[in-house]
Amino acid sequence: MRTVAGKVYLVGAGPGLVDMLTVRAHELICTASCLLHDDLVGEEVLALARPDAIVRHVGKRCGPKTITQEDINHWMIEYARAGHSVVRLKSGDPLLFGRAVEEIGALRAAGVEFEIVPGISSGVAAAALAGTPLTGRVSNSRVVFATRHLAAGETNGLRGIGPEGTLVLYMPGRNYAAIAGELVGNGWPEGTECHLASCLGTGGERRITCTLAELASVEVLQSPVVMLFFAQGERDTWTRKARAE
Repeated sequence: MRTVAGKVYLVGAGPGLVDMLTVRAHELICTASCLLHDDLVGEEVLALARPDAIVRHVGKRCGPKTITQEDINHWMIEYARAGHSVVRLKSGDPLLFGRAVEEIGALRAAGVEFEIVPGISSGVAAAALAGTPLTGRVSNSRVVFATRHLAAGETNGLRGIGPEGTLVLYMPGRNYAAIAGELVGNGWPEGTECHLASCLGTGGERRITCTLAELASVEVLQSPVVMLFFAQGERDTWTRKARAE
């Protein structure tokens, strides 16, 4: 099914690799007449756009903001009303820390038809690359997706998150010591296994494995970074079982 004129598609581009796009996302990117894309969408993905498509960068990374969310909402609506099939292309999954709430609200208020196309989140991709499941049936039946940074620059996003499951932390910032301190204060053992992944799906991809106690001294990786913190119970249980067998 190809794109429809006058409609907006909120599409997840996944962690950056073309071959990790969903079939639906690939089809929409190739057939849309307008692409509004974030900073983290790779050049290989953007190269799939048809030659006559309007391709507009609308990223809002840390630092000075030259594009506002209101600008993006306006462009989505105006391009759709002008008869374009609009792909609002986001890295990862569009519903996970992607400001979809504001965009869906604006489209509904304007009466513009839209569709949401999920993508592979960087947290899920990082776990796959690490070869470590996010959940397990013995003792880890919970996974929390969080970001330490909230609106208006606040950094209390880890409050109350204990070691009862796996934590996937997006946009952690550069203060790894503060993250370690907050988690230890929440009851996470210092021996908790941590995986850090930077720039997934790009030539600059980096991955580091350490313990929570070591996190404060780990090299600060280039953004975007996702961190995984694994509850020990599941892994310890299966390690003991494997040794017994």
